[in-house]
Amino acid sequence: MVYYSTKVIDGRCESYFHFVSYLANLLSFIWYIFFFYIMILFIFIFCYGRILVAIRRQARVMASHSGSSTAQAQSNQIQTNVIKTMILVSALYAIFWLPCNTYCLLATMQLVPNFTFFNNGDYTVIFFVGFLYNSVNPFIYATKFNPVRKILIKMIPCKKTAVKPTDGTETASAPATVTRTGQDRY
Repeated sequence: MVYYSTKVIDGRCESYFHFVSYLANLLSFIWYIFFFYIMILFIFIFCYGRILVAIRRQARVMASHSGSSTAQAQSNQIQTNVIKTMILVSALYAIFWLPCNTYCLLATMQLVPNFTFFNNGDYTVIFFVGFLYNSVNPFIYATKFNPVRKILIKMIPCKKTAVKPTDGTETASAPATVTRTGQDRY
């Protein structure tokens, strides 16, 4: 598509602007939005739906073996957590990438006169916001899932120092110094 929509004008390469027709421009934009925005959201929802189906199936098996209400409550908590994570991941993706797709709509459909991709610094800022989603995504999982949180906490080296009284009186001492080696982190 880059070669198809590119022309060299006055020694400057302009891409994504010079289509054969308005219809070709419209179709390429629709394909772009569908493939890189709607399809990604669909994949999120489909995959999390499959995870939810697997959790429900496993919950039924566990409930038939134990028959306790505690297992049922834990299963409901896991299902709720998966649904909340799916909504959060999908909503953040939609929110973070919406400005970029709106910007592409304005640039490619030429809805605003003399508006191009690279005419100002907006392009860089808007794409930075979109790629910021990639940085936020791991923190979503780190805060939502206990196993991930426990591993991350173990990876943080901490060192506690003993506190000595300054007035010369005996008091209960603080915990001794704790150091971690690379072996006990995992």
